[in-house]
Amino acid sequence: MNSQKTTTAVSGRSTMATTNSTATRPEGVSWVLENFGLIWLDANIDESKGNYKQSIQDLRDVVATITTYTDVDQCVDYLTDIEDEKVLLIVSGALGQQIIPEIQACPQLDSIYVFCDNQLIYEQWARKIPKVKGVYTQIEPICKALQIDCEHLDRSMIPISFGGIDPLFMYTQLLKEALLEIEDDDTKSIKELVDYCRLQDAASEKTLEMIEREYRGHTPIWWYT
Repeated sequence: MNSQKTTTAVSGRSTMATTNSTATRPEGVSWVLENFGLIWLDANIDESKGNYKQSIQDLRDVVATITTYTDVDQCVDYLTDIEDEKVLLIVSGALGQQIIPEIQACPQLDSIYVFCDNQLIYEQWARKIPKVKGVYTQIEPICKALQIDCEHLDRSMIPISFGGIDPLFMYTQLLKEALLEIEDDDTKSIKELVDYCRLQDAASEKTLEMIEREYRGHTPIWWYT
């Protein structure tokens, strides 16, 4: 599969182009983390299959940016061009053995998840590579591992200042105070927000339905954290 399709949604704007990757970037949900992206490399990716679409949807609930590749060289070029973002990689067992020796030293590559049909074949090889978090045969365990690793990585990227109050901490506190003072429980406002996010493809349909259904059951600060 040589051709790929890229769908990118950044800051609420969606664009589409024909390239060698598929990328999706929702915005506006606090637990969909945006300091890093996910690359999925597999020669057998088939965008027409329902299980592929569902896998992308499941991953999209965890990571803000997903880029898929079927070609090793194009994937390496993309990865090595990244400068200001940490990257997580899902790779098939066969392509993993080919690409990982070449990219494992890349500082921007944080974690690797081997996705294959036969766990036993690749487990012994994968244990020797520190950045490999595990070998998986289903997408659901990968999503769970990604959620944990993303949260740890996100916290580790928050700067800490020992010489005074860190600006990020100060702005966070101010934002929390502002959110705590919000008393507007306007049903119309919530509906407008959800409709806008849906129009801009800013989050998954499951997330938007949850916001619409459960928003009033939690405080603003709960949604922020």
